[in-house]
Amino acid sequence: MTGKKVKLAYITDDSTRKATYKKRTKGLMKKLSELSSLCGIDACSIMFSPYESQPKVWPSPMGVQQVLSKLETIPEMEKNKNMLNQESFLSQKTTKAAEQLKKHCKENWEKEMTHVMFNTICGKGVVHGLNFEALSEINLLLDKKMSDIDKRIDALAKTPLNPQGVSPSSSSSLVALPPMKMVMPEAMPMTGTEDIVQADVNEMDPMQREQWIMELMSNNNNNPQTHVGDNGMMFQFGDNINPNNGL
Repeated sequence: MTGKKVKLAYITDDSTRKATYKKRTKGLMKKLSELSSLCGIDACSIMFSPYESQPKVWPSPMGVQQVLSKLETIPEMEKNKNMLNQESFLSQKTTKAAEQLKKHCKENWEKEMTHVMFNTICGKGVVHGLNFEALSEINLLLDKKMSDIDKRIDALAKTPLNPQGVSPSSSSSLVALPPMKMVMPEAMPMTGTEDIVQADVNEMDPMQREQWIMELMSNNNNNPQTHVGDNGMMFQFGDNINPNNGL
């Protein structure tokens, strides 16, 4: 579990400030030792504090002198390239914060103008009263949106309609259904002088079955008084016969 984040501000209480100094100094020395051992670099530290009469050095006065002598041999431009003091450090932080603020202000302005643009398109009339800069920004946003729409249309036009891995023939193929089994009614009426003999329709080929159905429909149309009962029986003059009354 991480500890509570410490606020980086001057500690006004003397005893707390002194305790923090001792604790942090010890931690800094440990980190410098680890960094020097792990990375094989030359490092040193010199600290002045009101709590000690002599400056506190690490790793030793001789080690500090060696590192400083090596630093003096580096060219001035290379030496000052990454060197920071308190003033330059604060200036660097201030510049970075100002750039972030400028970036956020620009993003907020674009979002606000986008909101105004969509409200204007919806007919809410919020464009009235805007200055020339705001109107110019809305005009640029409209051009950008139209350009994005055109690019999207072109991308969709180049994209094939059928999904990957599916051929056009497979998407339009028909699924074969099992053969339809037709059941003949148990009794058929007499139509004129012809006798309709029950046949096994399932043994007919498709062409014969279709012709048989067309003839059957034609016969029914020629005999409008022929009706089909609830049990599949076909009756003539069905208005006078009720299959449920036992007749």
